[in-house]
Amino acid sequence: MRIPDYDLSWRKSTYSTGGDNCLEVADGHPTLIPVRDSKTPLGPKLAFRAEAWSVFVENIKHS
Repeated sequence: MRIPDYDLSWRKSTYSTGGDNCLEVADGHPTLIPVRDSKTPLGPKLAFRAEAWSVFVENIKHS
């Protein structure tokens, strides 16, 4: 599924140091979590199912 860039509002984690070595996620899509590399905002993006992204984030928190 292609999500047009103009529909996306990107954000970094509140734990980010403000550098350009971060993942950015876009909110506002209930079933998909768009993800991109902050170093190349115009580069490729990935989209994860919301359930899979939640499991990923929880595993990171408990690592």
